[in-house]
Amino acid sequence: MLILGLTGSIGMGKSTTAKLFAEAGVPVYDADATVHQLYEGEAAPAIEAAFPGTTVGGKVDRAKLSARVVHDPTAMKQLEQIVHPMLGASRQKFFEDAEASGAPVVVVDVPLLFETGGEKRVDAVVVVTTSPEIQRERVLARGTMDDERLDAILARQLPDAEKRRRADFVVDTSHGLDPVRAQIKDILAEVVKMPKRRIEFARA
Repeated sequence: MLILGLTGSIGMGKSTTAKLFAEAGVPVYDADATVHQLYEGEAAPAIEAAFPGTTVGGKVDRAKLSARVVHDPTAMKQLEQIVHPMLGASRQKFFEDAEASGAPVVVVDVPLLFETGGEKRVDAVVVVTTSPEIQRERVLARGTMDDERLDAILARQLPDAEKRRRADFVVDTSHGLDPVRAQIKDILAEVVKMPKRRIEFARA
């Protein structure tokens, strides 16, 4: 089974691209969605203990937590030490289930793939991109983010140009869904011919 790492900066269209991989019949592991689930259950007590006042009704309040950690690298590292082992366990179960189902390819959707060294744990990397103008427009249109917060997030992420340089495949989402579907079809045809190259089975 080949593991495709899917990544891309905020607002590039990565979530939509992941949905289109799933539409094409590929099992997709969504790290962000799993974090949401952990914040609503398993991880909440440990996060409340580390960052008092960041949970409400036994669930993590993402806005309060974000305000606490976004400008504090030490706090961010502390949060990662709580969440990453739980994420690793859920991802391992996903791989085992997908392999048991006979899936030839799976997609692991990880926003900070390069930033966390995750490219070593996949066989090929797909980077989702668009123009900086479309990216900013999409993110600000969500109504949950201002320019300053977006700039803080972008500062933590590897620049788009560097991600594209290190990618095996680049998906451009600037022109609507059908071109993306066509790109995914090409990637799936190509990736099954590639040798496995990951250093370890993706646990971390």
